Amino acid sequence: MKNIVLQYQTELFGTLVSLVVFFVLRFIISKAVRRISKLNDINRIRARLIISYITVTLAFILLLVLVLIWGVNIKDIGILLSSVFAVLGVALFATWSVLSNLTAGIILFFYFPYKIGDRIRIQDKDFPDEAIILDIKAFNVNLLKDDGELLTYPNNLLLQKGVVLIQRQVATDKDLEPHL
Repeated sequence: MKNIVLQYQTELFGTLVSLVVFFVLRFIISKAVRRISKLNDINRIRARLIISYITVTLAFILLLVLVLIWGVNIKDIGILLSSVFAVLGVALFATWSVLSNLTAGIILFFYFPYKIGDRIRIQDKDFPDEAIILDIKAFNVNLLKDDGELLTYPNNLLLQKGVVLIQRQVATDKDLEPHL
């Protein structure tokens, strides 16, 4: 055991430093996202969702750093990654709208001037009615129309269309409870 530790001393130290940097960055970014969500009165569930996205991204970066530290043969990884990316490319191309909605959900988290409970009107000829925002999720926004109809509106369309604020915070949590 002692020989293994001495033989891979540099790699083990690099791994330890990488893990510490990962956890420190995750902590700092999580704290910043929570602070932003608190200052902007954003739902905690949305903040946790963004933190999850950031954690997955940081973990992927950590994995790449560990591969470089341990000196894994790039040719072997290249073959593996090219196969994985070929499959992912076909799958992601088929579901580009899902990625578009997910990206729009992240953008809406950081910059969306409307909150849950606001009455809005989307400038869309297919959606001429006003509605109350029930929830803002990763892929869509749940809207409640005046006739009680629940509508899920894709995040990417919400960024593409104009949105008019009719009234701020018209509904209370108690009003929205049966629909959540």
